[in-house]
Amino acid sequence: MDLLTNEAEEVIEQKEMILQLRNRIEEILKNYRPVMNGEIYLSGEDVCKLLHISRRTLQQYRDDQILPYIQIGGKIIFKQTDLLRILEQNYVFNGKKNK
Repeated sequence: MDLLTNEAEEVIEQKEMILQLRNRIEEILKNYRPVMNGEIYLSGEDVCKLLHISRRTLQQYRDDQILPYIQIGGKIIFKQTDLLRILEQNYVFNGKKNK
């Protein structure tokens, strides 16, 4: 019967595999967006990153009713399809706005 210690090659390999799996799971969870009823919802932070805008600008877009949103308690989320629709509606090509 062999005694396995923390220095044993098999144990070291298993620890490395577990660490790699953990890192991969953390990366997946960081980018995970839940789908509800076929719709992806984004946080304000996600929208700011996507549109390259500040949180204050996002607040102004909400105040000016440029971007639709859902508020549940203190949490505000945005439908991804609403954002794509607004971007398409405001797309300008050769000086002409897309209608």
